[in-house]
Amino acid sequence: MNIIMLGAPGAGKGTQAENICEKYNLPAISTGNIIRAALKSGSEAGKRLREYTDAGKLVPDEVVIDIVRDRIAQPDCANGFVLDGFPRTIPQAEALDAMGVQIDKVIEIDVPDEKIVARMSGRRTCACGASYHLEYKKPKVDGICNYCGGTLGQRKDDLPETVLERLRVYHEQTEPLKDYYAKQGKLRTVVGQEEVADTTRLTFAAVEGA
Repeated sequence: MNIIMLGAPGAGKGTQAENICEKYNLPAISTGNIIRAALKSGSEAGKRLREYTDAGKLVPDEVVIDIVRDRIAQPDCANGFVLDGFPRTIPQAEALDAMGVQIDKVIEIDVPDEKIVARMSGRRTCACGASYHLEYKKPKVDGICNYCGGTLGQRKDDLPETVLERLRVYHEQTEPLKDYYAKQGKLRTVVGQEEVADTTRLTFAAVEGA
């Protein structure tokens, strides 16, 4: 079973991708992770990527597509995989089709923008790696890490203005994929719930449904 995960940044699609992989014993293909690994490896692909990242440019479609093609060709993908973070655009989806890759289902995790902004802007992190949330996972002492006593801060990625910009890019570039895959009869929409476990239950139902 070959699955694509769709959803705005902060919708929780990464968490659900992990849950699907664990339950159905499928490898996760996260383009972000692959790119980071390639940059560390010093491989030819990594050197090509470095040219773009060092210049602060987006990695071109053809480079990302080559990386995904190589990953899908690995033996562990023979019985299926879960794509998280690819495709991001219609041209990337068309390239995937052109490769002859058969996608069985596209699972969209749907969460309203205002909930995503509240969810992400409430995150706080510590230098030790611990993470908190002002509403869902509060530290015992406001602003202080439970584990090391360090001061909690907010990542630039979680600032409301950054989150809104990422959502704008998602709606402009990635959301059109919903129509693309709906026309192919492959789109399944899961409405994100307050409790992660409830979203997971609905996600599994979408994977297993007709």
